[in-house]
Amino acid sequence: MRRPSYHRDAQGRLEVKMTPMIDVIFLLLIFFVCTASFQIEEASLPATLSLPGTTSDVPTEQEWQDLEEIVVNVVWRDGRPGWRVSGRSLQGLDEVRAVLQAAAAVKIDLPVILDVEGDVPIEYVIDVYDVCRAIGLARIQFAASVDA
Repeated sequence: MRRPSYHRDAQGRLEVKMTPMIDVIFLLLIFFVCTASFQIEEASLPATLSLPGTTSDVPTEQEWQDLEEIVVNVVWRDGRPGWRVSGRSLQGLDEVRAVLQAAAAVKIDLPVILDVEGDVPIEYVIDVYDVCRAIGLARIQFAASVDA
């Protein structure tokens, strides 16, 4: 079967028109993208099971809602650092670590606000920052006064 002559150029070479084929490919691509069904990934739902005769250490939903942020104040009194976590005075960095670990155990994505007095040496600020990062608290912010 012979092809019609209008598909050949002046030198006798076969000419293939690509424009209609590209149009069809794009139409097919648009069709498949529009008709594809995307599924939402399944996530595990939190469930607390209480068996008869057991006690649960899992915090309730109300306790999770009570915690909105952790404020760590670092003060400098009489040449010594002092720490206060959410209004509770602490004596050492180990106590700060214990309180922050307890809060992180309840809700790991809580923001930590470091409120540092101006005359506190930077090493104590870095120590508290490192404690927060080591525990896994990633949302650490620094408080700044408006009149500064």
